Amino acid sequence: MNETIQHLLSRRSIKRYTDQAVPQEIIEEIVKAGTYAPTGMNRQSPLILAVTNRELRDKLSRMNASILGCQGDPFYGAPVVLVVLARKDVNTRVYDGSLVMGNLMIAAHSLGIASCWIHRAKEEFESEEGKQLLRDLGIEGEYEGIGHCILGYADGEPKPQSPRKENYVIWVH
Repeated sequence: MNETIQHLLSRRSIKRYTDQAVPQEIIEEIVKAGTYAPTGMNRQSPLILAVTNRELRDKLSRMNASILGCQGDPFYGAPVVLVVLARKDVNTRVYDGSLVMGNLMIAAHSLGIASCWIHRAKEEFESEEGKQLLRDLGIEGEYEGIGHCILGYADGEPKPQSPRKENYVIWVH
């Protein structure tokens, strides 16, 4: 089987991470793959906020937990958070950002790095705290949060693959 297809079929969402740091060069490779995701009319509306700073990572976790209504870490201890945002003035922003998220997760898996898509980025960056955070980072313009791609080394084995639903594909010949 083709190696790329094998990575697509074998990737799993990981929800337990060790505290081992991911090397910067690996994060950079993953992020680069995200920037090559297709976007509507090649407008490249997404922006990837690559967070390895523990203080900011923990702040994002607290913001996300507050929206979720929990006290725990919704990032499951992962040391890296790649926040995908997309310009609000682009009508394909959600699709564009979703493709970036997919590229990030597949690239991570191909490099032996665990990942998971964590939601609530939209709500985080619609809040005043989220908007201020972007301004403090020098990010101008209106952005919608698409998702958080958490990265790290898995703590344990992934759950087995779920069976695919029946009639997932309808063939029309």
